[in-house]
Amino acid sequence: MLTIDFTGQNVVVIGGTSGINRGIAETFARHGARVAVASRNPQKVADTVAALQELGAEATGFSADVRDYDSLVAGLAEVVAAFGPIDVLVSGAAGNFPALAEKMSPNGFKSVVDIDLLGTYHVLRAAHPHLRRPGASIINISAPQAVMGMVGQAHVCAAKAGVDMITKTLALEWGAEGIRINSVIPGPIEGTEGMRRLAPTPEMLQSCRDSVPLRRMGVPEDVANACLFLASPLASYVHGVVLAVDGGWLLSGYSATAGALEPLLRAMPAREKQ
Repeated sequence: MLTIDFTGQNVVVIGGTSGINRGIAETFARHGARVAVASRNPQKVADTVAALQELGAEATGFSADVRDYDSLVAGLAEVVAAFGPIDVLVSGAAGNFPALAEKMSPNGFKSVVDIDLLGTYHVLRAAHPHLRRPGASIINISAPQAVMGMVGQAHVCAAKAGVDMITKTLALEWGAEGIRINSVIPGPIEGTEGMRRLAPTPEMLQSCRDSVPLRRMGVPEDVANACLFLASPLASYVHGVVLAVDGGWLLSGYSATAGALEPLLRAMPAREKQ
């Protein structure tokens, strides 16, 4: 019988010090994996590594900005020197702020694309030499904006759509090496920074919750469990897939929350320095 057990496997979670990504790192740790996390904030890295070790996992981490390819190369080399080849890579670093296109500076648009899209490419390219062959699994953390237009999210929509196309293209290029790659689209997840920004009032949060067919918000564990499945032998023939973990939210759309968000965004000043 196939089981979800990552004992002896090496898992790297980029962006793994907060929110959904930290939940993913902790879940892999609970299932026996050695876990490495990375983010820009050294203190968050240290705190997360300590928390993972408290769960009984071997853990390490490094500080890197996904926009800085060389910092990723150096950090991943340290992880591999300590743990060995990477069995599971989760690329989850992301940036976002709500802004209407006419109030968003070109630099603001570029900043999100550089983190979400270019950053994803940097992570995958830097990790490629260190992935176990055959058997490695890559999971890119995408977003509903990849497939559904959203008010105030032109930058994220463009970037995350690109992330999913990277997933599909590298599935074609790297599959012959025995490397699987998939994307996960988290829906509305309780208590995350993304939800605080996109549904900043209790009323908007309730509207978003009501628009989910399952009538509840997700929790980080929902996304983490999907990642466990995708990285496990249970999904050994799942490749190049974009999997929504959203309670059916993409079926019902974003219109309720967007209708309340747009007036707030129009009242906000332009973000020239973003």
